[in-house]
Amino acid sequence: MPATAASPWYKHLWPWIIIGILATSVCLSLTMVSIAVHNPDNLVNDNYYEAGKGINRSLDRELLAQTLGLKAGVHLDELTGEVDVRLAGDSDPQSLELNLISPTQPEKDRKVLLSRVEAGRYVGQLEDKVDGRRFVELLGSEGGQVWRLFEEEKVEHGVTLQLGDEALQGAEHQQ
Repeated sequence: MPATAASPWYKHLWPWIIIGILATSVCLSLTMVSIAVHNPDNLVNDNYYEAGKGINRSLDRELLAQTLGLKAGVHLDELTGEVDVRLAGDSDPQSLELNLISPTQPEKDRKVLLSRVEAGRYVGQLEDKVDGRRFVELLGSEGGQVWRLFEEEKVEHGVTLQLGDEALQGAEHQQ
């Protein structure tokens, strides 16, 4: 039965189309707010001052590694998960720490403790396969001070990563 001008508003089609569009936009907006609240952006750091102090500390550690003339080759074995690090330079600590840090997904970060098996050679074990772009951080100590080799690398099993072969970024004024 077609609606006439004397019919009530709810018997017309166009008001229901407009109400449907508005109701849909409200539901989608509430869904987006819910997603944003339950999945916060983990890349934002609220404490900028502490992060800035941390940058200076890591530059000091990288300058110490550069002063000691440290270079490292990191080899990941795909079959066994063994991590083999060859360290060259004026430091030979008992153990090292290797961090494979994902730039965007903290759940994919991996930490490997490496033990010295002979002078300049360290071995550790990875629990699972790590591939793709990572920040590779190698930490050790010499004379009570912590040094750090840190570079962004494309990590692949069977390929030896070279750390300490690139110029130190951000410390040009401190050298």
